[in-house]
Amino acid sequence: MGFGSYDESEQTDQSIETDDGNAVDVHANDHDGSVEFEFDSSEESLIDRLQEMRDEE
Repeated sequence: MGFGSYDESEQTDQSIETDDGNAVDVHANDHDGSVEFEFDSSEESLIDRLQEMRDEE
C-alpha cells in the first residue's frame, strides 16, 4: 500500500450501534424569555472606561 491508500474492506460497514439511553438531551434546559439590561452609567462614561482599559494594555 502506498501513501494515501486504504483497505476497501474497512469501508463497507459504517453503521454504529448507539444506546440513546445514555445520550445527553441538549434541549432539556432551553428557556423562552427575554433579557433586559439597565445601565447606570452614561454612554460617554462607558466609552471613556473602554478607552482607559485599552490604554492599560
